[in-house]
Amino acid sequence: MSSIIPNLSPAEALERLRAIRETAALAAERAGRAPESVTLLGVGKTVPAAVLRVFAEAGLRDFGESYLQEARAKMEELADLYPAPRWHFIGHLQTNKAKAAAALFPVIHSLDRLELARELDARARALGRTIEAYIEVNVSGEDSKSGLAPAALPRFLEDLAALPALKPLGLMTMPPYDPDPEASRPFFAALRELKDRLAPGLPGLSMGMSGDFAVAIEEGATIIRVGTALFGRRASRH
Repeated sequence: MSSIIPNLSPAEALERLRAIRETAALAAERAGRAPESVTLLGVGKTVPAAVLRVFAEAGLRDFGESYLQEARAKMEELADLYPAPRWHFIGHLQTNKAKAAAALFPVIHSLDRLELARELDARARALGRTIEAYIEVNVSGEDSKSGLAPAALPRFLEDLAALPALKPLGLMTMPPYDPDPEASRPFFAALRELKDRLAPGLPGLSMGMSGDFAVAIEEGATIIRVGTALFGRRASRH
């Protein structure tokens, strides 16, 4: 995969979008699902706003960011886009950054503890808005991963019911890195089974990235977080 191209052409952006959507559609069809049941989220962290603009103009509507300051600058630069992009926060969120996140993002994919949930709810209520959230679950049990333990999910859902400005959309997970996409399948299946068993009322599963999104869709993903396959390898962040 080539590095990010600052002056990416509209034709190349269209081709990259077409290729990923075609792969996603085929995976959905294999699972007996409609292609439109899957949302493509472009992971734009460290990607220049000018590149995101080209993809937005080519038809990409959802963008994910992990760093608040970087995201704020991009949102300001791309404020003239119509239709407006839908911004998702996908990184680990510190509780003391909840105020900024609540002001910037309508969707958060990394809700993983009650303290954060309560702070986001309070900040969203103060702003007169509702935040949609995916609950991050650590299905792999890795110490290095954020997320709830699966056994903690039922109580967490009960606690969220008391927070009116926070609307849970579904569950999110990140499997252990493995170059073989099939290695991720058990973790995606485990998240789907967890949702079906403990949270059947939640519609969403945020799972799958550039290397394994087809497998994730086969296992039930409703939103895939794709960066490298769209934008190329990211620049390192210092």
